[in-house]
Amino acid sequence: MSAQNSTGIQTLLDAEREASKIVQKAREYRTKRVREARDEAKKEIDAYRADKEAEYKDFEAQHTQGNKAAEDEANKEADGKIAEIQEAGKANQDKIIKDLLSAVFDAHPAPVS
Repeated sequence: MSAQNSTGIQTLLDAEREASKIVQKAREYRTKRVREARDEAKKEIDAYRADKEAEYKDFEAQHTQGNKAAEDEANKEADGKIAEIQEAGKANQDKIIKDLLSAVFDAHPAPVS
């Protein structure tokens, strides 16, 4: 009976070792699969990010062109107005200086109520 018990115990130990190997393989497979899934997800995220960045750059380029045109138009208009003001200042420079000097030197005090 002891030989039979010894054989039964040996069979159980062999079965336990085999089960341990199967569990270890399952863990390795799961770890490998998790790693693969993570890498795959990272690739998808990178591709999505690149796609959205390209969309944003296209959107920005389209809308910046409109802003650039408006900015150029405003700059032209402002330059024109500045030129007008400078010409008016040059044309009336003597009168403006005379009026300023007259206002400073010919004071007419008036009571404030």
